[in-house]
Amino acid sequence: MRRRLRAVGLAKVCAKEKRKEFEPRPHTVESYKVGIVFGECKGQGPKVRIMMMEEQKAAVFIQAWWRGTLVRRNLLHAALRVWIIQCWWKQKLVKLQEKRRRTSLEFYARQEWAAVKLQSWFRMWCIRLRYCRLLHAVRIIQVYWRWHSCHTRGFIQGHYDLKENQLNLQLEISLGSQACRVQYCISLPIKE
Repeated sequence: MRRRLRAVGLAKVCAKEKRKEFEPRPHTVESYKVGIVFGECKGQGPKVRIMMMEEQKAAVFIQAWWRGTLVRRNLLHAALRVWIIQCWWKQKLVKLQEKRRRTSLEFYARQEWAAVKLQSWFRMWCIRLRYCRLLHAVRIIQVYWRWHSCHTRGFIQGHYDLKENQLNLQLEISLGSQACRVQYCISLPIKE
């Protein structure tokens, strides 16, 4: 601590006495300050120069430490930004995969629903075709049964003739072994 005070005091004295001979290093802010505090004054003794060299080495060490701290801080900030971007990207990938999974699941469900619908329509068509065949068979059986029952019980058969002003109607009704014939002649009134 004494050395530093002495060096600072010597630098101030030197700066007051010989301002023209004072040579600071204004390359950076840190080197400018070190140049002012630990500037070289011509005509000083070797002890002062050694002290100033030690102080300059200490200043260089502090500057190197500070620059390293800044670099580590910048690297830490960059690493944090990278980590944030990676977390964001992972979340986006998870959402994108979830969306793709849901889309493929919906597509699969639509395909399954379409297949089930098509199968149900085909089954319905097959059952309807079978029902229509049975219905046709039932109607054929009913027609033959009715024809058979009419012949055993009785039936009506007839024909008619239409002439200019007269209708001739002949009916034959048979009930089992009995038969009856009816013949009518109906005159039609025609207005002239």
